[in-house]
Amino acid sequence: MVEIKPFRAIHYSKDVIGRDLSAVITQPYDKIDAKMQDEYYRKHEYNFVKLILPREENRYEMAAKRLKEWKEKGVLVRCRAPAIYVYTQEFELQGKKYVRRGFIAAMRLHPFEERVVLPHEKTHRGPKEDRLNMLRATKTNLEAGFVLYKDDGRVRDIINETIKGEPKFYGVDDYGTVTRLYPVKDPEKIKVIQDVLRDKQVVIADGHHRYETAVYFRDEMRSKVPDWKENHAFNYRMTYMVSLDDEGLVVLPTHRLLAKVKIGEDHWDQIRKYFSVEEIDPAEAEAYLDARRDKNAFVVYQDEKAYGLELTGDVSSFMDPSWSEAYKSLDAVVLREVIFRIMGVVDPKIDEDIFYERWINDAIARVDGGEAKVAFLLNPTPPEKVLEVARHMERMPQKTTDFYPKVISGFTMMPIDEGELL
Repeated sequence: MVEIKPFRAIHYSKDVIGRDLSAVITQPYDKIDAKMQDEYYRKHEYNFVKLILPREENRYEMAAKRLKEWKEKGVLVRCRAPAIYVYTQEFELQGKKYVRRGFIAAMRLHPFEERVVLPHEKTHRGPKEDRLNMLRATKTNLEAGFVLYKDDGRVRDIINETIKGEPKFYGVDDYGTVTRLYPVKDPEKIKVIQDVLRDKQVVIADGHHRYETAVYFRDEMRSKVPDWKENHAFNYRMTYMVSLDDEGLVVLPTHRLLAKVKIGEDHWDQIRKYFSVEEIDPAEAEAYLDARRDKNAFVVYQDEKAYGLELTGDVSSFMDPSWSEAYKSLDAVVLREVIFRIMGVVDPKIDEDIFYERWINDAIARVDGGEAKVAFLLNPTPPEKVLEVARHMERMPQKTTDFYPKVISGFTMMPIDEGELL
C-alpha cells in the first residue's frame, strides 16, 4: 500500500558550507518564532530559514528567488544518483541519551480517505494556505514530513549497518540534538526497504498541514500537466519515516492548565465516584505517573498541593458510543470528557481558558505564579496508540502527542516541478 522511491536530493554544497551544517540548519518553520528567526538570519548568510520562513513581506517570491540564486551560486547542489537517506538524531532527555533512527524517502501521496496514510490530529485552514503558496512558488519540498510505520527488523538492520560509516552531513541544532545524514544508493537495500513498507499503513507523526497541502498541490499539478505520469515527483512527498518500535522514538506528554477554574469540593465529590484520589508530594508527580503508564492516571496540582488520580469506575456514560475503545481510552479524552465536564469546562479557548506545557516543573510554576488555577499532569501517549486510533479514522484531541525532537530542516530538499520524474 505504501510506495516509496529514492530521489536525488538538493542539499548544501560541502565545498561551500562543509559537512557540518550547524550554522545553516533550523527547526521546522512552524516552530520558529520572531526571535529565533532573527537569530537564524544573523547566524549565516545561507541559513535555511531564508528559504522556509523569509521575513520579507513577499516571502514566497523571496524563497523562490533565493532557491534559484543559491543553486546558481553552487551553494545548493544535487545528488548525482537517487538515494534513500538514513537520518539519525542523537539527543539527551532528562539525563538519558537516545538515538532516533529513520530514513528520508519520496513517499507516494494518498488522500486520507484512501486509508494508506493516516492522520491523527485535526488541521486548520491558515497553515495549509501558507505552505501551499510556498509550494507553488518554489515547486520544492523544502521540509520533510514525519510518519510512523511498523518494521519487521529488516530496515533496522540496514540502518544499523549504514550508520557504521561516516555521515555525508551532520549538524547540532539549537537544543543540542545531533543530526546525521547517510545516503543509501544500493538498489538491493532500497528494494528491501520498499518491500517492508509495501503492505503497510503509515500514520503521520508531525506535518499534517504540509501533507494535506502536498495532496492539494499534487491535484493542482495534475490538472496543469495533461500528460502527467505516475512517476512525476509531485505525486510524492519527501518524508522522514521511523519505525514504531524504534528505541529512540520519544513522545512527550503535554500537560493541561486551566486559567480560570480549579477543582472545588463539589467537583472532588463527583471525581471520587470514578477515580481513586490520594495526596502526594509534588516532587513525586512524575514517579506516580510513570508507575501507571498502562492506566488512566493524572496528577492534579493546585493550591500548592498535588493529588494522584487513577481511574477506577465506569465512565462510559461520558463517552460517545460511536468512538472506538482506543480513542475512549486516551488520557486526554478521559480528562476532557470526564474531569473537565464535571468541572463545567467545555471547549476551552487556547491561551485564554487553557494553557499547555511540555515539562512538569513549568506547569507547576505557572500555577504557583498565578497564571493558572490548576494543572493536570499526564503521561505521554504511546506511539502504538497513535496508530491504533488513526486506523479508526479518528482524530486525537489537540496536543495529545509531542514527538521529540522535531525533524531538523536543511539537510535535504526534493524538487517537484513539472519536469521532475522519479
